[in-house]
This record gives sequence, structure tokens and C-alpha cells, in this order.
Amino acid sequence: MRIAAPLVLLLAATPALAHDGQDHGAGWSLDPLVTVPLLLGALVYALGFRRLWNRADRGRPALRREGWLFGLGWLVLAGSLMSPLHEAGERSFTMHMIEHELIMLVAALLIVAGRPGPALLWGVPNDLRGAGASLARWPVWRILADPIVATVLQALAIWAWHAPGLFDLALKSTGWHIAQHLSFIVTALLFWWAMLFGRGGQGTAILCLFLTSMIGGLLGALMALSSSPWYDGYAALGLTPEGLSPAQDQQLAGLIMWIPGGTFHLAAAVWLLWKWLKASEARDAAQA
Repeated sequence: MRIAAPLVLLLAATPALAHDGQDHGAGWSLDPLVTVPLLLGALVYALGFRRLWNRADRGRPALRREGWLFGLGWLVLAGSLMSPLHEAGERSFTMHMIEHELIMLVAALLIVAGRPGPALLWGVPNDLRGAGASLARWPVWRILADPIVATVLQALAIWAWHAPGLFDLALKSTGWHIAQHLSFIVTALLFWWAMLFGRGGQGTAILCLFLTSMIGGLLGALMALSSSPWYDGYAALGLTPEGLSPAQDQQLAGLIMWIPGGTFHLAAAVWLLWKWLKASEARDAAQA
């Protein structure tokens, strides 16, 4: 049955993740504070998706596409947080930066593009579904989903957590590390939702994407151009497994934030601009 494809994709990684890499040398991280919410979210979505599919008729092609997008985003998110990449980030700032970029750029965008709200609501009991729907109508969400507000919140999260004091705290403490990742995930989801579906209009979203590329690019450039490491946690480790000094490791991480990260947001801005121009041309042609 065609419905099975996104659901199988959503849960396909679960058996592989069941092997505790820390005991067998594979480097997989299976912290229950991470794995349980991820798997619970996948199961709730899968249940809600099936219910929506059974009720859908003409909307099945769109629902299938959204399921694939959410499934891919979930796999990128789970892979970033649980795969050997996460363990590598404990010894290399570059690997840590790649993890963060995958979470905030790729995973968050795919999940938001999949419009998971209806499936998640249909995956919970009726009482919780009603409460969730009421919560979604709170005026505060309209404020948070404003493109400018979402852009500011994400920028604050990025700059604050990359301040040496907070970043070193996240390296030392599992709880603070989870808080760091949670703030990145939440603000990134909010940001991409505001860019794709916010009420500010495509013009505002394009401007916010451009500003975000500059904000992240500036922080990455400062790291890349610095001749001394910012973070005591990485400096104390000495050479990375790849043979980079702490300063070189930070410079490479900064380049990743600066160039690929900035380019990603610029590409998204160009794509929205193209859509905006195409829509304007269609309207002008219809009026003519």
C-alpha cells in the first residue's frame, strides 16, 4: 500500500538505533532524553498520518508528499542527534557545527515543509486533540510566527549559545547540551514556519532570509578569522581525530557556518523571490 512508504521511511532507522553504539564501538548515542521524544513523535505522526490517509480522497497526493518531507526531516534530525556524528562533535567543533547546521537548516525545513500539525493532532487521543487545537489558536503563536519575530529569536539563540561561556557550559553538562539543541530545534522550526507560511508576506520572508544569512555569516566569519580558539572545552582536548589543532578546527567550523550556511539561506531567499515574481506575472496575465 502506497501509504506505507513515508511511514516505513519514518521508522526505518529504529532497528539500527537499537544497537547501543557506545558499547559496541559504533558511536551511536541513545540517551533516553533524546531517543524517547524522537520515537514518540514519529509514532504519533505515523498514527495520525494513517488516520488522515483513511479519511482523505483527493488530498492523498499532497498528504503523501507531506509524509515524505516529514519522514526525511525526522531521519535527518534523528541522525544528527543519535548517529556517530553527535559523538564526533564531542571532540571536534567542526563536527559539532555540521550537526547544528543539519538540525537547523535541513531537518527543520523538511519537517516544516511537511506540515506535520494535522497528522500530529490526529495521532493523539480526542481530548488532547481538542486541547492542542485550542492551543494552536492562541494569539501568542501569531506573534511568534511573525517572520521578523522568528528571525530575531533564532538569531538570539545562535549568538547566545555560541558565546564562550554558554557553549562551554553545554560541553560540560548533558542537561545544558540538551537545552542548547532544544532551543536550536524550536527556533529553527519557528523560523522556517514563519518563512514558508507566516503572515508577513513573501517580501518580508525574503528580507528575513537575507538578514539571517548575514547574521549567521558574520558569526561564522568571526570564528573562521580568529587565530585562537574560543572554547576551553575544545582547546583542552588538543588535536581532533582528524589532526586539526583547536584553532584550525574552529576556523573550519566557522567556514561551514559562514559559507554553506549563508548560501543555504540565500538560496531559500532566491527561491521565494522566484515564486513571488512568478505569482506576480500570473496575476498580471490574468488581469490583462
